[in-house]
Amino acid sequence: MPFLGQDWRSPGWRWVKTEDGWKRCESFSPALEDGNNQLSDISHTVILTGDDEDEELYSTEDCEFAAKKRKKDHFRNNADSQRFYREKWIYVHKESTKERHGYCTLGEAFNRLDFSSAIQDIRRFNYVVKLLQLIAKSQLTSLSGAAQKNYFSILDKIVQKVMEDQYNPRLIKDLLQDLSSTLCILIRGVGKSVLVGNINIWICRLETVLLWQQQLQNLQMNKQVNNGLTLSDLPLHMLSNILHRFSDGWDIITLGQVSPTLYMLSEDRQLWKKLCQYHFPEKQFCRHLISSEKGHIDWKLMYFALEKYYPIKEQYGDTLHFCRHCSILFWKDTGHPCTASDPNTCLTPVSPQHFIDLFKF
Repeated sequence: MPFLGQDWRSPGWRWVKTEDGWKRCESFSPALEDGNNQLSDISHTVILTGDDEDEELYSTEDCEFAAKKRKKDHFRNNADSQRFYREKWIYVHKESTKERHGYCTLGEAFNRLDFSSAIQDIRRFNYVVKLLQLIAKSQLTSLSGAAQKNYFSILDKIVQKVMEDQYNPRLIKDLLQDLSSTLCILIRGVGKSVLVGNINIWICRLETVLLWQQQLQNLQMNKQVNNGLTLSDLPLHMLSNILHRFSDGWDIITLGQVSPTLYMLSEDRQLWKKLCQYHFPEKQFCRHLISSEKGHIDWKLMYFALEKYYPIKEQYGDTLHFCRHCSILFWKDTGHPCTASDPNTCLTPVSPQHFIDLFKF
């Protein structure tokens, strides 16, 4: 039976009990080694340009240490960092008690809630991506070393999933754009003062993010050949009903580019009016009224104008839940050991922003 020490001073080795006593387990996989060799072909030269047009060049010599660490990180990231946690829930506590020492951190919660499996569920995919985007914007420096590796490991799986399934690449592009901007600011500006780990490791991570962006930029959608019934063959009232189900304006515009009929339906004023009314209160309309040439309110431009100033409502197929009785954060279908008489009355859905706020002290 494998044993993992809980002492924070331990080097993190994995031990296995044998007849001769406890021995350290040193895993090695030739397949992973071949994958690591491919990473060494990536250029280690990154140019970061600031607002003052000053350029800071990180040459190959400066990244010599990072090249060695890249192989170690790739091996560790491919390992299942959550295999030691059977329960997919975490107790959220913000102070020390007699029963529990210390407090729960963002990195600990990120490691315990099995986000690697969550991205394989289409109901949770957008939720996890949005959560990673919020962490990239403001909480990246709050992650521990283990949480950082888990973060970039999950991000790697997300990119590979998008490359294979071509599912919602626009959402991932926004995430990588925010992450690359944050990394540029941290590496160029504050650097070692806030980043956990060697600065060269973060440079290599930035290079990986830039490589992912390039791969997604060159992504070509597979053209499906289907001789059966297509979306354009549906009646107009059904197509209109489908468009009215969308909650994202960019998705409506994208669908409108499929055919002239869908374009005509996507330009409907009532469609954009209902979309504005769904996301924003009427008080905000008066501050950003936009009229068309005919004197009518241009609801389409109104939507994108309001989107710049106010947050829109977020919709997810499945979210994390917080039990007010047990103070436990968990995925609803995995459950948790609740002691309440009626657990369903104690559950509160947790949005990605609420998840971040739970761990702000």
